[in-house]
Amino acid sequence: MKFKKIVLPIILLSIVIAVVAYNVYNKPHVDVADAKADVTVTAENLFSEFSNDEIKANTQYLDKIIQVQGLIQNLKVENELGVVTLKTEDDFGTVQCNLSREATSNFKLLKKNDLVTIKGICTGYLMDVVLVKSEIVNQ
Repeated sequence: MKFKKIVLPIILLSIVIAVVAYNVYNKPHVDVADAKADVTVTAENLFSEFSNDEIKANTQYLDKIIQVQGLIQNLKVENELGVVTLKTEDDFGTVQCNLSREATSNFKLLKKNDLVTIKGICTGYLMDVVLVKSEIVNQ
């Protein structure tokens, strides 16, 4: 009797965990280039909202497709992918856009201090606001 009380819940819990893990692993890929932005904002406003109230900004932006416009502060390549850093008024914080492979092919057309619009998935705030799988909307 004790055996059933212990083993049955463990088996059921294992099945639930397996189903959730399977669904998360097989979550469909989001094609940012073709997707409509959930939110459009300037780099300055996006960074300001995260630095003023990160919890509120997370509910508004986290895991959503954000279209952000700003001036390019820095351009670099990491792991063969372009990274565009957009300026904010904060000396220690920026909006960092990690480009997709497709967008990296147009990376060389960008220049420092250009006004650019980029669309990507917001992954949160770690000194900088970070967008991944980013696509260049205009140059």
